[in-house]
Amino acid sequence: MKIGVPIEVKNNESRVSITPAGVFELSKLNHQIYVQAEAGLASGFTDLDYREAGAEILPDIASVYEVAEMIVKVKEPIKEEYKLARKGQIIFTYFHFASSKKLTDAMIASEAICIAYETVQDADGSLPLLTPMSEVAGRMATQQGAKYLEKPTRGKGILLGGVPGVTPGKVLVLGAGVVGIQAAKMAAGLGAHVIIFDISMKRLRYVNDIMPSHVTTAFSNEYNIRKHIKDADLIIGAVLIAGAKAPKLITKDMLKDMQPGTVMVDVAVDQGGCFETTRPTTHEDPTYIIDDVVHYCVTNMPGAVPYTSTLALTNVTFPFIFEIANKGWKEACAFNPALAKGLSLDEGEIICKEILKDRAMA
Repeated sequence: MKIGVPIEVKNNESRVSITPAGVFELSKLNHQIYVQAEAGLASGFTDLDYREAGAEILPDIASVYEVAEMIVKVKEPIKEEYKLARKGQIIFTYFHFASSKKLTDAMIASEAICIAYETVQDADGSLPLLTPMSEVAGRMATQQGAKYLEKPTRGKGILLGGVPGVTPGKVLVLGAGVVGIQAAKMAAGLGAHVIIFDISMKRLRYVNDIMPSHVTTAFSNEYNIRKHIKDADLIIGAVLIAGAKAPKLITKDMLKDMQPGTVMVDVAVDQGGCFETTRPTTHEDPTYIIDDVVHYCVTNMPGAVPYTSTLALTNVTFPFIFEIANKGWKEACAFNPALAKGLSLDEGEIICKEILKDRAMA
């Protein structure tokens, strides 16, 4: 198979979808890999590294799309790429269709085969290709939240962990999935007082078992959320419904109950966000303020740490890339039910039920 690896063109997205190690393994089975010049540079991989592993280096993104039977990316195609995708071409990446009708319409029109990392699902319900980036994003949510609590960025001027004689900050984490647990772990490590919310008692019991005593749990409902936001310093949105839009747990009217300088980090922004006031931001311009509340809603948080993120991502995506390359997408999906769950669009036909549901509600 001819496999294309383009540069990610989304703002400050520095990850790359296949490492030289992946190129080496694919090349051993005579697959041809075409890598756009400098695609891996920000992640620590040079064009020479890719050449020595067996890839051919192409000068621009159009050349990569033109030659490849399968495009492997990290983030969803953006407007400049819409016209490059073609009928029958496999595109394997994070899509997050639920948050963008324009993207969905463009990919339907292209008649490409769209397989979404975020909806590949194992039999136990886990999302193996989302997990490593959720781990990175969860840890970064606390890290970024702590930074934007500083006064120069219009936060409260609070050190999350406090110091002897000074009370630590209060962190609310909405959702006890992978993102939420990683965010809580980081906040707890800094010494903050953490409350983690979820609607699953099974998850809350798990959190209670594994976390230190200064991490407490609360059942997620509007009453409890409204109660705790009044003196929260950092609120992290970590809610996920696989393939669908995230529910709005913090409404605009709740902002008036928060203290000025409170920071909200919405990790669910790729799925529409779990705050009503969420709008996508970039690493270049990451925050905005509404009612004196700082919002951080960067859509590709792990892109800021590309070395860590690229290795974490490619560790889990490569076996699926390898399977598609060896068997073709139809046989690979037929053989692997987890991969089949990732199939979102088939030459213009919507396969993913969540996309159909969201379009019906729009």
